[in-house]
Amino acid sequence: MCRRGFFVAVGKPVKIIITNDDGHDEPGLAALYQAVRPLGDVMIVAPERPQSGVGHTITLKDGVFARKIDGFKYVVQGSPADCTRLALKVFAPAAEWLISGINPGANLGTDVYPSGTVAAAREAAILGKKAIAVSQYIADGHTIDWTVTAHHVARILPVIMEKSLSGGQYWNINLPHPLDINSHPKYRICGLEKNPHDYVFMGESDCYFYDGDIHNRPRSPGTDVDVCYSGQIAVTLLQA
Repeated sequence: MCRRGFFVAVGKPVKIIITNDDGHDEPGLAALYQAVRPLGDVMIVAPERPQSGVGHTITLKDGVFARKIDGFKYVVQGSPADCTRLALKVFAPAAEWLISGINPGANLGTDVYPSGTVAAAREAAILGKKAIAVSQYIADGHTIDWTVTAHHVARILPVIMEKSLSGGQYWNINLPHPLDINSHPKYRICGLEKNPHDYVFMGESDCYFYDGDIHNRPRSPGTDVDVCYSGQIAVTLLQA
């Protein structure tokens, strides 16, 4: 059963790691940084190159190369989960939170399994830290205004960060679209859509291309897909 919520404020500063799966120089990460700056000390530990769709890939046998490019930013030649591991084991083990995103595109329903954005948060939960993954759905025929997205993420994050998490739990947030600076979408806590969206593979011989329409995917009433596509912020509690 989904519950409607309202917005409150967070009181004390926290130590926060932010990361993503699109690369350290992507606008979604910059928007997330702007949203979390008022909440406490922030460190960025993000992939050097795009890692979208790599899921929970981790590096075990090879070295993971990382370089510090600012006083608060590390760039990692690895996956989002690698970034989480280095951040929480080496660079800032005392951090209280890891927040991953903002992904350009939703991570709803079964999308949470291949998502590098969600995997980064999941790895933090496995390591005993509080974590959130944040994604922005992109409506068909529209583009993201990152200033607007950052505004809404800055509103929802303090609310969710006040909620309790048990061991291994973490939050997955998906913002609806389109948004504007004056809209006030409510959030709903809801479960994952269990049905995958429809897709096929197009091609001949030994080369095939994925072809699917996420905008018309199944949306069982009250699940995260239904909530997000209906114009509200979908908030799902996941278990590592």
